[in-house]
Amino acid sequence: MSEAVLNVIRESRAIAILRSNDHATGREALAAAVRGGFRVLEVTLSTPGAIEIISDLSRDPTLLIGAGTVLTPDQARGAVRAGARFLVSPVLDVDVISEASRLGCLIMPGCATPTELWQAHRAGAPLQKLFPAPASGPDWLRAVLAPMPFLRVIPTSGVEADNAAEWLDAGAFAVGCVRSLFAPDLLAAHDWDAIEARARSMLAAVLD
Repeated sequence: MSEAVLNVIRESRAIAILRSNDHATGREALAAAVRGGFRVLEVTLSTPGAIEIISDLSRDPTLLIGAGTVLTPDQARGAVRAGARFLVSPVLDVDVISEASRLGCLIMPGCATPTELWQAHRAGAPLQKLFPAPASGPDWLRAVLAPMPFLRVIPTSGVEADNAAEWLDAGAFAVGCVRSLFAPDLLAAHDWDAIEARARSMLAAVLD
């Protein structure tokens, strides 16, 4: 299953990452991203009713749904039961990596240094989340991948439509879109058309 998930993420090149303080707002925002063309979605567990959203979206065979902000093995199990096919964490936790492996689910732990990226790889994480974004952005990633080209790194902050292609050119496996897609002011205004438009622009940038 993990290899199939990897292939979908590789081909999609971008993940829509939702973090919302309101359940209904989160649902509508994700629907707008899907209308804009996104097929890989991450719902952070800090979003109210995240498990329910994951469960509902995972019933659509055209979508690949993951759970974010996974901090414990219990959360990993709950997300996978709900239908999550990949798990994402803001930190590197070997217990969560081990549980994901036991569950047969792809895991992407958060890493902020070359050492953490290496440790995540050694611990069995097939993807590594670059978080937070380094100040030098794609140049930093290019420098890290020079001696460790086997890493599959996905930056999830500091990604915008105007630099997403640069991240990919630097060697990113894919990019994660959070505020660049689900801007707080657009969520507050319930401006679903603007979010859909942002989704189209981001995908045009990464798939061009």
